Amino acid sequence: MSANSIIIFPLGDSALAVEFGSEISVALNKKAIVLSDHFKQNPFAGFIETVPAYASTAIFYDLIEVRRQFPEFSTAFDAVKSLAENALKNLNEATSDDARLIEIPVSFDGNDAPDLPEIARSANIDSEEIIEIFTSRTYHVFMLGFLPGFAYMGEVDERIAVPRHKTPRAKVAKGSVGIAGRQTGIYPFESPGGWQIIGRTDVELFSPNSDPPCFLHPGDSVRFVNY
Repeated sequence: MSANSIIIFPLGDSALAVEFGSEISVALNKKAIVLSDHFKQNPFAGFIETVPAYASTAIFYDLIEVRRQFPEFSTAFDAVKSLAENALKNLNEATSDDARLIEIPVSFDGNDAPDLPEIARSANIDSEEIIEIFTSRTYHVFMLGFLPGFAYMGEVDERIAVPRHKTPRAKVAKGSVGIAGRQTGIYPFESPGGWQIIGRTDVELFSPNSDPPCFLHPGDSVRFVNY
């Protein structure tokens, strides 16, 4: 991995971020996931967790334990930064053989798709074609956030990309499939939300008693199936 464009900076006293770029890109996201997986598989003394985002990886650590275990560095940040820089030199960016392709059944009917008619009108495309365009793509899971199990996926075809609602709904039904710009995602619970809702699924996105609790993981590929 080239370090030419990589920036490492602190996130408070007990975390740092490794930023690979500033754009939404599958290639940059794969780098973030590979680095995250490296430390999960090879934790250092004081390691807590890693969280990959669109084009960066956050590394969380125990400040006191890192200072104790790496006294040769003046700060815990310097110690973990050095570990990250060493990891970046040798990481393999090849796609994992066990990368998952997941099909998610979606209902695009009636109350399950309250924003579909308006999207069709604004795009000057009928609803059936909107569904066909949406389901014809394979979506990359970039990251989890907002709610436990909520996966940010992309990219949506630009013909049906629509902005969030100016005023979010107070309640979005559990399992709702939404679009926000070139992103798509599924609400794992009933919650407030501003994404444009075009369907709904019964797939459980978050099960706290499961291991792991989140159904989708960064790096997964997802296809939506009309049922």
